Amino acid sequence: MTDLSLLTLPFMPFFIAALAVMFIASSSVRSALMLAVPIASGFLLLQEQSGVALTMPFMGYELVPFRTDKLSFLFGYLFCIASFIAILFSLHVKDRVQHTAGLFYAGSAVGAVFAGDLLSLFFFWEVMTVSSVFLIWARQTDGAFRCGMRYLIIQVASGLLLLAGALMILHSTGSLAFNEIGLESQAGYVILLAFGIKAAFPLLHNWVIDSYPQSTVTGAVFLCCFTTKVAVYALARGYAGADILIYIGAVMVIFPIFYAVIENDLRRVLSYSMISKVGFMVCGIGIGTELAINGAVATAFNHVIYKSLLFMSMGSVLHMTGRIRASDLGGLYKSMPLTTILCVIGAASISAVPLFGGFVSKGMILTAALDQKLDFVWLCLLFASAGTFYYAGIKICYFTFFGQDSGLRAADPPKHMLLAMGLAAAMCVFIGLYPALLFGLLPFEVDYIVYDTTHVLAQLQLLAFVGLGFVWLKISKLGPPDLRSVNLDVDWIYRKFLPESIRCALGLLIADYGRLKRFFCDLFHQYIMGGLIRHHGPHGILARAWPIGSMVLWVAVLLFFYLIFYYF
Repeated sequence: MTDLSLLTLPFMPFFIAALAVMFIASSSVRSALMLAVPIASGFLLLQEQSGVALTMPFMGYELVPFRTDKLSFLFGYLFCIASFIAILFSLHVKDRVQHTAGLFYAGSAVGAVFAGDLLSLFFFWEVMTVSSVFLIWARQTDGAFRCGMRYLIIQVASGLLLLAGALMILHSTGSLAFNEIGLESQAGYVILLAFGIKAAFPLLHNWVIDSYPQSTVTGAVFLCCFTTKVAVYALARGYAGADILIYIGAVMVIFPIFYAVIENDLRRVLSYSMISKVGFMVCGIGIGTELAINGAVATAFNHVIYKSLLFMSMGSVLHMTGRIRASDLGGLYKSMPLTTILCVIGAASISAVPLFGGFVSKGMILTAALDQKLDFVWLCLLFASAGTFYYAGIKICYFTFFGQDSGLRAADPPKHMLLAMGLAAAMCVFIGLYPALLFGLLPFEVDYIVYDTTHVLAQLQLLAFVGLGFVWLKISKLGPPDLRSVNLDVDWIYRKFLPESIRCALGLLIADYGRLKRFFCDLFHQYIMGGLIRHHGPHGILARAWPIGSMVLWVAVLLFFYLIFYYF
């Protein structure tokens, strides 16, 4: 083991505090401790240097539970910032289970991005799973419980695939080091599937749509910050330049748009938006150039900030009004002016409006796609950009705070919630105005001009035409109505289709239940019960009274044959 100590590793403050808050009765002391944790973790990160590793022996192998480089540092700083904002937003919560779960969840995410071997990654992977599910169950509804069970099954399956792939790599190479994995072996595909579940690949994405809207108001903020971003980090570490990710990412950016446009539940809209944005990152990782990787991780950094801001905005609306469907909202800018302004800033950032954080990183991936002559992929990303502005930049703000007045009135949320949203909004603006600070954290040297005239004009034209399209659809009443309905996704297959199919099949097999029952009953009574009665009944051969002498004789005979068999 090197001279590093486990107690000085940046994830340890989260784990220690998570255990401590379970036994601290004072809510003010708990709040102060929780706010201090990400600050302490960030301070420990600032003391580390790139290229440092902690090694330790384990069953004849060498584990690396902590390893630093520029990629790890960027995600480590990001998760410290995100956890501070999420904790600040949740200070009103008195449930110590949620506090403990949130700290374990954030700490394991920090640990995962510094894990230097696959077994350590698996450990943090599973701690994330177990801790995060309590943020769903904390809502204490039947729907949340069932959703948590589905979430747990899917996430545990991801962990088992990761462990299986790690053992396959260990068997073939003798090493558990977590570096570039690639797709040259079966283990590479197994681990890619494990990462793909957490990254919400197409057909593996439904846990996001299912769990985030079912979690608590504060739990959704934690959930949107960590799981998918750890997966993005893992893909960047292990599969940079894998061509298959380009096309997986292209599909991811497109299909959620159609669901988000017709979705009524605004937290589900944000969940679909998350899948689309993660698709941008996956696509950039698949392209694999330095510009594309920088764009992917910069997008991940910005995404955590503005997506948490949007989830906090919608969470504030849900917290203050008890409603989250677009059809139930409208006109809230009159009574929630600060929340409205902060939500608009988040919407501008996710829509890549110039001078906001999202604009800084999105163009890097688009430029990388054009540099590699991936014209079709570029068109997919451009279409997704337009869709993002439609459903996240316009729809959420319009139907929640503007649009047709629902008559609903509620005040802005408590000050600590506004302060958390204000910090996230300030970061969105700051990164947009001074992108050099973010560029200094990226894995590779940045040779990219953010505010190129062509890029700025093209983006403004895109936003203008999408805005005009939205206005035209509203005036002509051709846009999709916001109905109180449930939109079917692929989870319908395992939540409805398969259970109903099994029930129908069993119904057909036992359609003539009465005849089958009589057949098996007759078989049981005739052959089984009849044989037992013949031998063990009152008049059966084994129930008779036998003379003691005969019994002694039979015992002697059996003993004789046993001795012969034993010795010869």
